[in-house]
Amino acid sequence: MSYRKGYYKKDGTYVQGHFVNNEKADTKMKGNNKKGCLGVFLVILVAILSFSCSSESTCEYKKCSNFSSQSEAQSTFESDKNCYSNLDRDNDNIACEN
Repeated sequence: MSYRKGYYKKDGTYVQGHFVNNEKADTKMKGNNKKGCLGVFLVILVAILSFSCSSESTCEYKKCSNFSSQSEAQSTFESDKNCYSNLDRDNDNIACEN
């Protein structure tokens, strides 16, 4: 709602100021806000899904018990140290010492 100031008509009579309802302006703003909120929601949803999908690992999980010898575990560890970092618990670059 807005306030309309008083004014004179063509015949010289005065119309006192009063409140008027601008329904067209109100509905126009509401419609734009809904579209804007939907767009923001979709952008946030896509961002969350892209982060959750990119955190998946392509590494196969291996334990020391999966290998028959330390040398076999060491060669697997050296092939990709980031994937098989769990084979080297004390971070001395020697896999499955025990």
